[in-house]
Amino acid sequence: MNIDDEQVKTSSESAAEKEKESEKAENQDNTATEEAEEKQDTEAEENAADTDKENEEKEEEKDPLAEALKEIEILKDKYLRSVAEFDNYRKRTLKEKTELILNGSEKAVQAFLPIIDDMERAIENAEKTDDIEVIREGMKLIHQKTNKTMESLGVKEIKTEDADFDTDYHEAVAMVPGMGDDKKGKVLDCVQKGYTLNDKVIRHAKVAVGQ
Repeated sequence: MNIDDEQVKTSSESAAEKEKESEKAENQDNTATEEAEEKQDTEAEENAADTDKENEEKEEEKDPLAEALKEIEILKDKYLRSVAEFDNYRKRTLKEKTELILNGSEKAVQAFLPIIDDMERAIENAEKTDDIEVIREGMKLIHQKTNKTMESLGVKEIKTEDADFDTDYHEAVAMVPGMGDDKKGKVLDCVQKGYTLNDKVIRHAKVAVGQ
């Protein structure tokens, strides 16, 4: 091999090395460019995230007021509904109370209507007969029916026979002295019967009491 061939070979190798170095430099430049772009993208994403976070923080700053207003609206709606419901309940209760006052005796009146019918028939029959026993028997039957009707309505006669005087049930209209110790504080006679309605005294029994 002569000197010219060596020079050509050397030049070729040198050119190849330069080309490799150029490609390497270009690759490095591309890598650097890609890294720079990736860095820019990352920074952009971080900036966007920071912006979103700032916006969220601003929204969170507004949320308490918005939530408070929303809660106020809900409470206001509940209050108005409650007031309306209570007003309806009050009106309904007032109507029922009025009806109860006006028609509370309906059951009692209905129970006594048959007794009135019996009394009217007894009066008609009394005009057609002079037999006192028949009239007396009819009056007894009507009286018994009246007592049963009153019991069905919760009305009971207050016991007075051989009873101890009790101011909760009895009203003393006379005090009878000299009846002996065994009669002291005892009901001796009933001047007017007393009654209870469902265990509540509606009329005290007027009695004479031993002293």
